[in-house]
Amino acid sequence: MIVRTEQPEDVDAIREVTRAAFAKPDVPDPMEARLVDELRADAGWISELSHVAIVDGTVVGHVASTRAVIVDSTGTANDAFIVGLGPLSVLPAHQRRGVGSALVHTNLGAADALGAACVVLLGSTDYYRRFGFEAASERGIEAPNPDWGRYFQVRPLRAYRPEVRGAFRYAAPFPD
Repeated sequence: MIVRTEQPEDVDAIREVTRAAFAKPDVPDPMEARLVDELRADAGWISELSHVAIVDGTVVGHVASTRAVIVDSTGTANDAFIVGLGPLSVLPAHQRRGVGSALVHTNLGAADALGAACVVLLGSTDYYRRFGFEAASERGIEAPNPDWGRYFQVRPLRAYRPEVRGAFRYAAPFPD
């Protein structure tokens, strides 16, 4: 497996991987597939943090990241570089084989190298704990939706500072 930065020729394959990863019998065209396209067109898209996993020349996984902000109680955005991770997609036939882990590790390392303070996501606590994610509320970072509870998580990186706290806001294409 090779993990590398997304290239323009990967876009159609990424859409298909995302569609397959999130499809359900009653939802053959999941919103996540459209969301990745909308995120890619948004000013918050971080091309250096959009990675694909390639096996035998085929895209089998993808992770996207966008710029996010954390605002304090006065509505002032913190100046820290905040990353919102997701969606993370792996073809069903390649799940539970380390593809998602390789994508997350690559993404975290690249975000750290770019000077991000932290990476924030909504996802399984069982899965993401292995990468050092913890409940965002423990760091004073509030989810856009309080019902997300412990599934809204943060992974502090080297540039993290304790004053990075407040209400988290994803890039515009994310649903509230």
